Amino acid sequence: MNFDVLSAERYSVRKFEQVPVEPEKLSLILEAARNAPTASNKQPQRILVVTRQEGLEKVDRCTRCRFGAPLVLIVCYDKNECWVRKFDGEKSGLVDASIVTAQMMLQAADIGLGSTWVMHFDPAAAREAFKLPENLVPAAMLIVGRPAPDAAPAEFHRIRHSLEKLVYFEEFSKP
Repeated sequence: MNFDVLSAERYSVRKFEQVPVEPEKLSLILEAARNAPTASNKQPQRILVVTRQEGLEKVDRCTRCRFGAPLVLIVCYDKNECWVRKFDGEKSGLVDASIVTAQMMLQAADIGLGSTWVMHFDPAAAREAFKLPENLVPAAMLIVGRPAPDAAPAEFHRIRHSLEKLVYFEEFSKP
């Protein structure tokens, strides 16, 4: 599939088959995360792979957005490993974790899996449930699996703002 088609057709899956993700597909997704660009190539991402029932139940206590998926990737960043912008001390961790999550999400779609990027979760509950060390900051959960046969995009999926609203050239002045 061409990237333009992939990026337009991919949608947040909210209903999954109860079939485990094959190890070779999981490996491709994790390799995409490893290959993702990060600030100054610091690679602060740390990914917790959750597949066992006990772990999935922990995820369910942190968010209502698992939608029955058999695989959850909890994307964290190590706040001690991030690049730091010298002008204001801003750390790259959240941006790096977002790039990694996006790359895994697109890889999943490319190999026929569905996913949902979840930010609607309780990070403190995730930290406690999975015994995350203090230096790891949970940034996103990527819910992954085979879409159920009746899975469909949300009704607002295809609504897109015009480029004129989203893109400015040279200055932020409205036409």
